[in-house]
Amino acid sequence: MITGEILEGMDFDVVWLARVQFALTIMFHYLFPPLTIGMGGLIVSLEGMFLRTKDRQYEEAAKFWTKIFAVNFAMGVATGVVMEFQFGTNWASYSRFVGDVFGSALAAEGIFAFFLESGFLAVLVFGWDKVSPKMHFFSACMVALGAIFSSIWIVVANSWQQTPAGYVLQRDGDSVRAVITDFWAMVFNPSSVHRLAHVLIGCYILAAFFVMSISAYYLLKGRHVEFAKKSFTSALVLGFVMSLAALFQGDVQARKLKDTQPAKLAAMEAHFHTGTNAAGLYLFGLPDQAEKTVRYGVEVPGMLSFLVHGNFHEPVGGLDKIPPGDWPPVAITFFSFHLMVALGTFFILITAVAAYYRWKGVLFEKRWLLWIFVLSIPLPYVANEIGWVTAEAGRQPWVVYGLLRTTEGVSKAVSSHQTAGSIIMFLVLYALLFAVWLYVLNDKIHHGPEPATPHTPADTGNLAALAGLRAGTGGGTLTGTADSIQPPDRPPHP
Repeated sequence: MITGEILEGMDFDVVWLARVQFALTIMFHYLFPPLTIGMGGLIVSLEGMFLRTKDRQYEEAAKFWTKIFAVNFAMGVATGVVMEFQFGTNWASYSRFVGDVFGSALAAEGIFAFFLESGFLAVLVFGWDKVSPKMHFFSACMVALGAIFSSIWIVVANSWQQTPAGYVLQRDGDSVRAVITDFWAMVFNPSSVHRLAHVLIGCYILAAFFVMSISAYYLLKGRHVEFAKKSFTSALVLGFVMSLAALFQGDVQARKLKDTQPAKLAAMEAHFHTGTNAAGLYLFGLPDQAEKTVRYGVEVPGMLSFLVHGNFHEPVGGLDKIPPGDWPPVAITFFSFHLMVALGTFFILITAVAAYYRWKGVLFEKRWLLWIFVLSIPLPYVANEIGWVTAEAGRQPWVVYGLLRTTEGVSKAVSSHQTAGSIIMFLVLYALLFAVWLYVLNDKIHHGPEPATPHTPADTGNLAALAGLRAGTGGGTLTGTADSIQPPDRPPHP
């Protein structure tokens, strides 16, 4: 009641509010899938090391990180549903336009990804003592593969918005919609492969730093030392390789923008004027879109030309080649891109230093370096989020690049007051969910990994004795309690 009265007295732009709500829900949702995707690969590597070496420390590590994986998977599913409902509520015109494209991509995600991932998740989480180690490793591979497949179809759908392909426009009553004419052209649109690679690299970097942060905390506290060393080393290899991969793959993706989205490329570098000479690359500065300049900018001469064309003399198209009404918001695109690059550089440097010390055998003695990893955990989250900010803000004012403007995609039947009210509701709900997520993670981290126990075949004598405990059965006489009956070679219950 009170919220409604407050909102009734205020005037809102429904397009702006719908964009704010979608940004809020999708950025909150995206806290979870990158960690799930990246950690799936890490769990596979740990279980693979266990199968190869028979070292139960690797199994202990895999069990612990699987628990973290399951918590994130549940949060990702819950928050992802909200995102998809908004297509039909706040963005009905957009949904009508892209329905044929998104329908096929999201259906493929459900069939080939979600059911694969969730189907084997139960075996991964609960099957440690129920299936053989090889079967459990197979389930880990299937869950990791399902997470990757899920990202594939989501990125394909989003990439089609950036670089539409394999479609025709058809009139549907008073509106126009895109209809697929070539499914594989839609899937392999000009940006999908490059963007998918960049997304997956970001996921693995996040998972690596997440594991290294918690492992470094254990090492600093002197807890679960052997587990922490193995987990940190495995994650360090992944983090170092993927941080380098992000540098090279990001360069390839930026070169592609020259042809597919020149306005985004120009906004990322606040390159207002094309000129006749080589274009410089700003390390930092304050873009002024009104004055078409970068204040307090520090520029590397010719570097943008080198990155785009491979030489130091060819000019790069600027925003002056784009109609002013089609310019992205330059400041947001510029700052988000440069922050992402700065964080990526930090990831390379810190993992390179850690890899050097690990090679020298003194990494775990460098407490200052371990503290850096403990405190660095928010940074890969920020890098993943602002990477999407760069991609989505740089696409504006188009919701489907060159075909449908964002202002044309909003639902006509939803009022600004309704949207503002739902934003407040989501803020409260997501704050509670985030608090629960932090509480559960903190509890599991403080509890730490369970000691690994050897796999033993089922003992028929014990199974028969356990069967005799069932009420009302004539299983003979048993003394003691169920807690006193233990599998061979297992420690008693505490």
